[in-house]
Amino acid sequence: MRVFVYFIVFFSFFDLFTQLPIMTPLATSLGATPFLTGLAVGMYSFSNTIGNIISGFLTDKRGPFVILLLGLLFTGIMLFSYFLAADAWSLLIIRFLHGLTAGLIVPAAFTYLANSSNQEKKGKGAALSGAFVGLAAVIGPAFSGIVASKSNEITVLSVTACFMILLGILSIIFLRRKVIERGIKDGSDTLKVKVFFKNTLIMRAFSGAFFLMFSQGVLAYMLPLKVVALGQDSQTSGLLLSTFGIVAILVFVLPINNLFDIIKPVKSATFGMAAMAVGLIMISFSNTIPFLYVIMGIYGIGFAFLFPSINSLLIEATEQTHRGKAYGYFYAFFSIGVVVGSGLTGLLSLTANQGFLFTGILLIGGASLMILQKNTSQPKKEAGT
Repeated sequence: MRVFVYFIVFFSFFDLFTQLPIMTPLATSLGATPFLTGLAVGMYSFSNTIGNIISGFLTDKRGPFVILLLGLLFTGIMLFSYFLAADAWSLLIIRFLHGLTAGLIVPAAFTYLANSSNQEKKGKGAALSGAFVGLAAVIGPAFSGIVASKSNEITVLSVTACFMILLGILSIIFLRRKVIERGIKDGSDTLKVKVFFKNTLIMRAFSGAFFLMFSQGVLAYMLPLKVVALGQDSQTSGLLLSTFGIVAILVFVLPINNLFDIIKPVKSATFGMAAMAVGLIMISFSNTIPFLYVIMGIYGIGFAFLFPSINSLLIEATEQTHRGKAYGYFYAFFSIGVVVGSGLTGLLSLTANQGFLFTGILLIGGASLMILQKNTSQPKKEAGT
């Protein structure tokens, strides 16, 4: 049942986005120093990367159903365990385990969707999954902020935990009989990992994932600074981020999403990355809030074209027997991109305008490489590990 898996995708990213407004206050309330607070925030992405890779390998061996079930149930348990955090160090341990278990879910879910989709409609299918990701990006932070202000951060995490465990239970009902065939087991599905990194289509997908989330990391870090410099408050930052999310969702769900099955994914991905780059560069030169809303709309269009296109590239370049592993690395690049984006611009001590300009130029370089690279063949099954 694809619709049910879309809900799993939504709540997986809902879990991520609800953490954004509350993790720093939670760490601070537990007596964390600024260094430990930053470490607590980044620990989730670090272990999530490991979880993504593990999920990819296990999904190819056991199929997506088992990994989805384990990921949902264990993530629910880890979300409930936050009430056990007594100090910054115990919070770090919980954050690591939470990121690790949550990392199991997304590669398995997208492998399920990819393996169950019509190859001719893979672009539209990826766009619909992107709509659920975008919806989580809009709803998650708002929900988190409202609930935390009326109760506390632990309540937010506990509510998400209930959703995760409920989805785990429902997956036994809806997905157990809908297990997607993983392909013919002929002993050759132990594809060497290095083969992925020799294939141009796959590397385009990986680099697209990295640059997409690199820009998201910069946006989350620098946009509030930009807005404050223009004399506005954090609420305006939230509205601007919601604007890009809403525009992206509209592109994902309106009939324009048919373009993703008409235009070659390399071209639509290049367009998306270039549009995001233009948006970021324009932000660096903008001095008015109304114009920023327009720019965030442009950025949202770019995001909406890039996300399903890189998913389509990955589906096109892989076979079912090793698609889980490919998605594991794909979403590992997502997690790495967020950390590197915010971390690198912070390390370089860039101002908000410099950070946006730097990232925009970087994305233009990435888009140029994506369109200029020559295609290589689909990775073949090789014996080895």
